[in-house]
Amino acid sequence: MSRIFEALPGIEVPVSAIQKGFEQMWEGAATAGRSSPAGEQSMATQINLVLHLGFKTDAEDAVAQFGTAVKFSRSYPSRVVVLCPLLDDAGVTNMRAKVYGECSIGKSADDTRCCEFVMLSYPRSARGHLENQVSICLSTDLPVYYWAHRFSESSKLADYRYLLNTARRILIDSASAPADALSYAWPQPEKVRDLAFARLLPVRQSVGQFLGRYPVGALAKGLTSVTLAHGPDVASEARVLLAWAGDRIGACGTSDEKVELAQPAGMAPRAFALSFAYDDQRSFSWKADLATAHATFDADFGTGRTVMPASVAVLSPEAALSEAMFF
Repeated sequence: MSRIFEALPGIEVPVSAIQKGFEQMWEGAATAGRSSPAGEQSMATQINLVLHLGFKTDAEDAVAQFGTAVKFSRSYPSRVVVLCPLLDDAGVTNMRAKVYGECSIGKSADDTRCCEFVMLSYPRSARGHLENQVSICLSTDLPVYYWAHRFSESSKLADYRYLLNTARRILIDSASAPADALSYAWPQPEKVRDLAFARLLPVRQSVGQFLGRYPVGALAKGLTSVTLAHGPDVASEARVLLAWAGDRIGACGTSDEKVELAQPAGMAPRAFALSFAYDDQRSFSWKADLATAHATFDADFGTGRTVMPASVAVLSPEAALSEAMFF
């Protein structure tokens, strides 16, 4: 995990002088003619985000998630603390820190928005001091959001109870989290949000809007099965989408026991095929491929067949992050 800390951008500073490090960083940026805070308004931080890079994260992935946090912060100015625990910490006793910041133009030339990042690398022996250090790094009186990325075991996050209890939202991604992440006994499960569910918002909206044109009776009466087939690269998203479909079916007064998942051979890696079967001639199918961004609805609910092409996409990582945080 030291490779992760080294791969992330920023200026290394003493852990005891993080704030001073920020001051020197911004002074250096201004001297060099780079964007820097022009006043209090540009540093009007809105939230705190703690990005916890778990043991399954490699350097390339860490840089990608860091980039997502940066893009998110351009819309929601943030103080971001990135946790880089050391998997191999033999002989390491001290915590290390980096600082990073950037400013970007908002909705107008006069709208400058700045964000600040603190990267903390630490061995197991320093775990007892981590909560205090994190609390010092966060902006006071602002909500905290905790994003746990590629953690190895759900139970190991119990060591971070301070963050689990303090955070307004706990963000995980079922596509990369342990298999029990969604069923784990979180201290406050109502806080947990799945990024896989969040990024499927456009998909849920598209399918929901199409089906919403038909009366509930036409959709639910005589429904015998709901099947979602999927390609190998979207298994987690398929589970999320099927759970959503089951929930919506339940809201229509039909048992969600009719819902099933399938992964047939030969499907494109990022494809879906959702179908409803009935005890009469009615039918519904939605086929989509995220790789091509194309989808097709084919339905007949007793008033004539409708075949309609559509587009399909998922939210960008930074948009999914905001969707999971705030909605």
